[in-house]
Amino acid sequence: MIGYREAVERLCGGADRLGVQPCAPGDAVGRVLAHEVVSPVALPPFDNAALDGVALVAAGRPDATAQVWEIGARIAAGQPAPQDDASAWEIMTGAPLPARADTVVPVERIEALPAAASGASRIRVQGDVVVGANIRRCGEDVQPGQCVLPAGHVLDPAALMLVAGLGIDRITVARRPRVAVLATGGEIVAAGTPLPPGGIHDATSPYLRAALAAAGAEPVFVRRVGDEVPVFHAAVDAALAEGADLVLSTGAVSKGCYDFVPSALQARGAETLFHGVALRPGKPVLAARLREGAMFVGLPGNPLSTAVGLRFLVEPLLRAWLGLPPETTCWLPLADDCRSRAGLHAVLHGTLRCDRDGRLHAHVAQAQASFRLLPFSQATAWITLPSDLGDVAAGTPVQVHGLSHLQPPAWMPA
Repeated sequence: MIGYREAVERLCGGADRLGVQPCAPGDAVGRVLAHEVVSPVALPPFDNAALDGVALVAAGRPDATAQVWEIGARIAAGQPAPQDDASAWEIMTGAPLPARADTVVPVERIEALPAAASGASRIRVQGDVVVGANIRRCGEDVQPGQCVLPAGHVLDPAALMLVAGLGIDRITVARRPRVAVLATGGEIVAAGTPLPPGGIHDATSPYLRAALAAAGAEPVFVRRVGDEVPVFHAAVDAALAEGADLVLSTGAVSKGCYDFVPSALQARGAETLFHGVALRPGKPVLAARLREGAMFVGLPGNPLSTAVGLRFLVEPLLRAWLGLPPETTCWLPLADDCRSRAGLHAVLHGTLRCDRDGRLHAHVAQAQASFRLLPFSQATAWITLPSDLGDVAAGTPVQVHGLSHLQPPAWMPA
């Protein structure tokens, strides 16, 4: 058995970004930017009105509120600014500002007056006129050539709004790692299937499919393989034919008589990287490099052991393949005393809660057994305890992690 840090180093050693691909912004939510996005234009692209009202040439006119203004033209959004010699224009939100105009007065502060003899509309301003008010200046938000999104940014809807606003219709993202999932165990059956005597429903395959997608991977192959070695080999071959970069299995990696995965991998000529990690839960985890070049990680079959192995061993590898640096460490004080076992990297699920004084604390869920699904479904964060300590006292700083490496730890009110 090796230490947790050494296991991550062996698994991720030499791993680098798998590749890049172009992507339409509408298809890019959750994808990782491969290259920075540099603005090709100014945003806004021209000076424009921030609201409906009247654009004025007010500089040098301290008595602007007492004056009667004659409207030269009406400017709607999408129309070019007029090039006349007027001093006042009716203007709509987003419409381009005439070159001479230096303020916009809201329509609510405009008093309509009888039309001039020429038929032109006339108005009087109510309240102060402030030069520069209610104008969105060209480039006030973004300058041409400005880096607006760095490489490695995980694209969310707000980032895609920015990209679309800059007129960019193609961005370069990291290729998703392709992952296959093989669930061992003759006792597991699909949801919706009546349970036979001694059977259990397959909880880990749906979890892994969803969690892998949330972690930036692409699940390409999911299959239940029972306890038959030939079926396992056929499933691995099929996964490789689908282009899997990583094959994940659940179960059959410990030392029982049905734990066939280690010997099956040896028969395939795989290079074992480690088998057994000082990790709780999930000690029997196995990692290997298949002869064909893909990686293989065998996770224990208990649901929480599977989840821990995915989050703290597989996801660091996915980060490397996505071209991301190691995760940033985040620490919070432990809310209550917690029992642990020295020498093991203990991973617990729980919640982060903010008290009335605005202080965040890490709360470990009381039920941590690796077979229990309900407490885990209520967790909002992972909590890891120092491996060099046994019992950990309340107030001790502990590391907290998001449920996925692509999302920060979530907190809730106390």
